[in-house]
Order: sequence, then structure tokens, then C-alpha cells
Amino acid sequence: MTRTIVESKTKTAVIGFEEPFCVIGERINPTGRKILAEELERGDYSRVEFDAIAQANAGATVLDVNSGAVFSNKMAEDPRYADNNFVEPMLMPEMIKRVQAVTDTPICIDSSVPGALEAGLEACEGRPLLNSVTGEEERLETVLPLVKKYNVPVVAISNDDTGISEDPDVRFAVAKLIVERAADHGIPAHDIVVDPLVMPIGAMATAGHQVFTLVRRLREELGVNTTCGASNISFGLPNRHGINNAFLPMAMGAGMTSAIMNPVGLPVNAKKIEEKKAELAALGVVLPEGMDDETFVQLFGMGSTLPRAGKEMEAIRAANFLFDRDPHGGAWIEFNKVAPKAGQEGRGRAARTGGRRRRA
Repeated sequence: MTRTIVESKTKTAVIGFEEPFCVIGERINPTGRKILAEELERGDYSRVEFDAIAQANAGATVLDVNSGAVFSNKMAEDPRYADNNFVEPMLMPEMIKRVQAVTDTPICIDSSVPGALEAGLEACEGRPLLNSVTGEEERLETVLPLVKKYNVPVVAISNDDTGISEDPDVRFAVAKLIVERAADHGIPAHDIVVDPLVMPIGAMATAGHQVFTLVRRLREELGVNTTCGASNISFGLPNRHGINNAFLPMAMGAGMTSAIMNPVGLPVNAKKIEEKKAELAALGVVLPEGMDDETFVQLFGMGSTLPRAGKEMEAIRAANFLFDRDPHGGAWIEFNKVAPKAGQEGRGRAARTGGRRRRA
């Protein structure tokens, strides 16, 4: 069976047809995250470290590290800071070092800049996943030699020099081309993880059906593992978690073995808490004096003030159990354990007040 091995210095992640679904945490990415990009420009990596820990705790199997930033405030002193090809090869190794310092979760090195990919490969301990190669000729000739040189697996994205096709047969043909070109470099199919490209279902009604069909073909005809940007399917729609929660188990059923996604349910912020309290006060609801924010948000079904596993992780864990990739449901049971309230740690049933007493 196809097994793609991704390793840190001390931990191994296996992507495979009979393995639990591999969650590749996507949050360490300054693209579209203005605050993170500004912090990186100042040399502040605290958010990178926080996101690494939060995603690992939420159940991420692999952590994607994307260095896609330019340093706009430094452009005046050196215009090269406006160029990803200048910034990313410096930024990537430092980001990887910071992640490796706080977690042993294996890493996916993510950049469109070949120099950043190689800098990341040199900084990374173990056997990282490289993200990514496409069917574009220049990209094939640049990235595949790196994959071979460092003996690492690679994400293969199903677009070529003509762009992204809406025709699933064309995307399959691009994936097949990449697998064949990789073989020419001595790279085995089990080290290729194909991203067949998920289209937004809000824009293309057949997007879900397309990707399920494609994943089956990739598994049966090419024998490769697969991944995707999971949230693409729900782009532009309301209640995106609902769509994602349905899509992921269905994709797993079709044979998809991993996804690049956010495993963390983001904390409820102070503004939302105050708005909810004001709403309750207007209705005449009197809250107990001294109620802390965490108790409040849980009581009213708002989530948590702390990072925790998101709803998509619940769907994935349940699907692992249903597909018999979680023996005896051990991971599902552990995932659903209720954390003890403050001051009740270590208290078992015998310590509960008001319970039955044994007769003498």
C-alpha cells in the first residue's frame, strides 16, 4: 500500500490509504495575515510559535510553514524587501527553527520560491514534506531535483503552464505527467502527494463530485496519496464549517488521505463576550457574580476563550473511527474527554459530593 513518510527529528507521520487522515495545519502563513507579516518583519516569531503549539495540540499531524511575505516597511532602505525571492530564503529557515524549538510535529515546507524551499530543507530536521511542484515546465525542472537531492516527499499540484483547468480529466493528466516526470528523476510514486485542486462549490455545483471522482482515479490508476486545501470547497458560502464537515469525510471515503487545513477552533474574543453579555442584560438575565469568561462562553454555546480543536477535527476523528482507522475508538474517546473544571483536576467519581454512599 502507498505510504508517504514525513518525519521530524523524533516523530513520524504516515500518509496512507489505510492510515488515519493526515491533517496538515495551515495557520503558519503570513499571506493574508497582516499582523503576522508585520511581526515577522520586526523579527517577532511569538505568533509562529503559538500557532505551532496550538495546531499540534488540536491534532495536526504535520505543520505547514509558509514564508510568503514581503517586508513593506523595509522597502525604503532596500527595495529588494518587496521581492519574495529576496525575503523568503531568509525568512523560511528562521520560521522552521522556531517551530522545531516548540514542537516535534513534522513539517511541510511551503513556498513558491525555490530558494526558500532549499533554505527550508537545509534547516529542517528529519524528512519534511515539500510544498510544492506543479506541471509547469520550469517548476518541474527546478523542484524535482531538490526532491531527489534531499530525498523528501512532495505535494504535486494539478495545474500546468496553461493554468488551472475546470476539466477534471485535464487535472488528472497533469498529475500523471508530474508522477511520470518524478519517476524520471528516480522519485517513487509513494513520495508524490497529489493536490487535484478543489474548486469552490458556490461557483461550480459539480466541484464536490469532481474532486471525489478525481481522488478515486488518482488512487486506483496512479497509486498516489492526495491532499487539498480543504476550505476551498466552502469559499464564499455561509456556515463554512457545515460544508467542510460534510466534505472532509466524503473526501476520505473517496480515498483522500490528507488535507491542508486549520485544525484550531479560534478563541472567542473579548468583544464578542461583551456583546453577548449586553444582549443578555437587555433581556433581564442576571449572571452569577464572579463568573469567569470561559464558563460564560461554554454556558451559552459560544465556544471557548482558549484555542482548541475545531469542528472539522471532530468530523475527521469520527470518520477515522467509522473507516476503522481508529482501533476500538481509542482516539475518538480521548478526543471527546471533557476537561475538568478548575480545582477539580484528579477528582474521580468517589470524590463527588452528593453521590451515593456505600452501606457499611
